[in-house]
Amino acid sequence: MLSQVFHDIEKKIITSLKDNPKQTPENLEKSTKLSPDQIRRGIEWLKLKELANVDESKSSIVSLGKNGKESLEKGLPERRLLDLLKTKSKLSDLQKELGPVFGPAMGLARKNNWVEATADTITLKNPPDALPGEKSLKQIGDSKLSVTELDSDDLSRLLKRPDFVVEEVVKTKQISLTDAAKSINLDASSGGIDVEAKVPEVFVARTHPLKDTIDEIREIFVTLGFSEIYGNMTQSSFWNFDALFTPQDHPARELQDTFYLDGISAKKIATPDQIKKVSDSHKKNWRYQWDINEARKMVLRTHTTCVTIKHLAEAKPDEARVFSLGRVFRNEKVSYKHLVEFNQIEGVVVGKDANLRNLMGIQREFYKRIGITKIKFWPTFFPYTEPSLQTMVYNERLGKWVELFGMGIFRPEVTKPLGITKPVLAWGGGIERIAMLKYGLDDVREFYNNNLSWLRSATKCQ
Repeated sequence: MLSQVFHDIEKKIITSLKDNPKQTPENLEKSTKLSPDQIRRGIEWLKLKELANVDESKSSIVSLGKNGKESLEKGLPERRLLDLLKTKSKLSDLQKELGPVFGPAMGLARKNNWVEATADTITLKNPPDALPGEKSLKQIGDSKLSVTELDSDDLSRLLKRPDFVVEEVVKTKQISLTDAAKSINLDASSGGIDVEAKVPEVFVARTHPLKDTIDEIREIFVTLGFSEIYGNMTQSSFWNFDALFTPQDHPARELQDTFYLDGISAKKIATPDQIKKVSDSHKKNWRYQWDINEARKMVLRTHTTCVTIKHLAEAKPDEARVFSLGRVFRNEKVSYKHLVEFNQIEGVVVGKDANLRNLMGIQREFYKRIGITKIKFWPTFFPYTEPSLQTMVYNERLGKWVELFGMGIFRPEVTKPLGITKPVLAWGGGIERIAMLKYGLDDVREFYNNNLSWLRSATKCQ
């Protein structure tokens, strides 16, 4: 067996600990003449070789705060009151003499039955020789003491009072050698190099796999001729729900499904014409009394569709290919396939001849470029598209079809009130679901667990 090879830093620490078996890192700095950083590295190296023990402990140190220092100089407020009562009894005189500390002092004195009070006079009744906290106050003085040096019951009286005592927790480390280290002959360890020793593993910096997926999706849409649009993560309920023909009593708008910003309402949500036409559409088709105050409520956006519909309402393009990508929020129970915060991609195409066949073609091309070839479309229902389809993709590893993106053509009830006259093809879905397929994961939470082993092993190209 080859002898161990030690760095000079390790040798100095071992030598010092053989002379003085237990030392703090600060003591080691003095005894070895090494810097704090060298001491930290040397201790870690010896710990990895199981040659050093590090025992950590915590202790509480107390010193006087502002009120404590004042009481050390002048006496506790209740002590000052009791001393004054030896010569004075008139309430107004005592209040004038003590100022703002009269109230707390009087409260303690009455609570402990040290005084008797009438309408305008106060007299001594059963004054104590020593007051709770006086002993600790004098012991601490201008220094810092460990709580173990003080009477715990007496000190606790001061700790309960604001800014009388400042308590801080101090962490200390004691470094010692293991039994194996104590028997090391440093002279014999200085020769030769262990050619069988493992080399350090180096992990090159890289982007997160989820970020890689987001960047890949963004690049695909750009190469397909789409332009990216942006919007705020906080939106008024008008654009998040009302403009998308979601009735104000819809379950998705309840607190258990949506995060509302407490007490915040949007002052300006849209143009008067947009508000009137959306309101009329709701009244006519859903047959209820639309409330503008509900539309003003601010939410964390539940989808990125609110960004695209607002863009279309403002720009009113005859033709357009745009997409939005970003975080969305839903008040759902976290599980292997649901998060309260996740990333979503949303795309729309506007054109006079745009139809469902075009939409399915765009979807097929997108999935092809991302590496998914087995897809099919399934009829479904969405509140703001008609007809509506659900994309199903085949998961080879699970051996079954799984849902992915939703898509459809915006309903007239959505587009007409906002002055959009051409057909609008729309689709969207969670990016984490695509990433799960790419990286073979069954639990979406794996992307946020910061598991370094997986993050380092996940290949960049899937």
